[in-house]
Amino acid sequence: MDLDGLSTAAYIAASALFIRSLGGLSNPETARTGNVQGMIGMALAVGATALLLPAAALPLLAVVVIVGLAIGGTLAQRVAMTSMPQLVAILHSFVGLAAALVGFASQLGGERPTGPEGIIHSVALYAGIFIGAITFTGSVVAWGKLEGKISSKPLTLPGRHMLNLGLVITVLVLGVVYAMNPEHGLPVLLAMSAIGGFLGWHMVMAIGGADMPVVVSMLNSYSGWAAAADGFLLQNDLLIVTGALVGSSGAILSYIMCKAMARSFSSVILGGFGAEEGAAPAPPAGGPVGEAVATDVDTLVKELAAAGSVIIVPGYGMAVAQAQHPVNTLTKLLRARGIDVRFAIHPVAGRLPGHMNVLLAEANLPYDLVLEMDEINDDFPETDVVLVIGANDIVNPGALDDPSSPIYGMPVLHAWEAARVVVFKRGKGAGYAGVENPLFVRDCTRMLYGDAKKSVDALLAGLSAES
Repeated sequence: MDLDGLSTAAYIAASALFIRSLGGLSNPETARTGNVQGMIGMALAVGATALLLPAAALPLLAVVVIVGLAIGGTLAQRVAMTSMPQLVAILHSFVGLAAALVGFASQLGGERPTGPEGIIHSVALYAGIFIGAITFTGSVVAWGKLEGKISSKPLTLPGRHMLNLGLVITVLVLGVVYAMNPEHGLPVLLAMSAIGGFLGWHMVMAIGGADMPVVVSMLNSYSGWAAAADGFLLQNDLLIVTGALVGSSGAILSYIMCKAMARSFSSVILGGFGAEEGAAPAPPAGGPVGEAVATDVDTLVKELAAAGSVIIVPGYGMAVAQAQHPVNTLTKLLRARGIDVRFAIHPVAGRLPGHMNVLLAEANLPYDLVLEMDEINDDFPETDVVLVIGANDIVNPGALDDPSSPIYGMPVLHAWEAARVVVFKRGKGAGYAGVENPLFVRDCTRMLYGDAKKSVDALLAGLSAES
């Protein structure tokens, strides 16, 4: 049996499945199929790699795969949907660390190719360790911010851009030094990895909490490029293809999200969300002028019963309260009464790209009711009631009319244009990004304080009793 030929065929099949998987994941209706195709592709990739290993190495590979499957399966079962962004971030750190360790293992392995292949080997080794180091520390910081272990406010060191530029130039100089004598380049690699680790920490620390969805997507891209560099290092075509797919798709997603937020990609990556020195005046000390008016379930029941159209704006607070299933039941109940109900999804709602879409899909909400910001923003003026469930920054009018707001310029959902806006909020503090929201004190707005799930359950009971 030609094991090399069989392995190559398996790699080609796995690459095709990975491409189809990415295509499937682009649509909620085909996402499950895309996941399955990706899993099959990865199983083929691992199996094909095993075919090329010496027989003596197979027991160790089996142990590693079994342990990895056990840990991954356990985490997948235990991690709540609200903690999924943190899980994704910390998994990216593992990829970055693995890429860096592969580079160091290759450096310590002894033999290296000569001539043009040797140059490619050295560049791939150096790039893999550098990108891996950035991804590792950056992902750990992103996990800390999402988990609440690290403040979500951006760390703005004086002259931070010049500091980053100086470190990058130093890395390039060290790269030339390494290329001149790669056989004895271990100290250079250690110094470069330390700089890369600091850069990853510093860049993500300088990015505020409102940008975490973009950061997670960006780190996903970094992990892909690190894997691609290791593919050149190990002369593994499938790893090159897979890394390039992950790297390019992550970069494209990050760009799309930045465009949706009216931010330049470079400003988010280098400076943080609205954190440029001297970019805007400090917000007024008193916050929004006015007082938020509270409402109760009975009043909201009457308003919903009289409404002809309702738009629901979900946010991370809905995920925390695990209110997606009662919200789905509420949607069915209102539609059964002939009320038009739709969902408005902001590109960065939640703390992970597509977070709200996944939550609503988990609750079996019909996909045709879920609309993106550009599709539904013009409909708010003709809407009777908007229910904002656990969202803050994505419905903040200050993004349009307050130059002092840290999120000024970001496109938001125009919920305040509706006849009535009811904000489901657990407490009276600012949101995750710490930005005050003038929507809460508008004349059209009422605040329904308390746990979102309990509030929706109470609404269901009230509507059912009325009918």
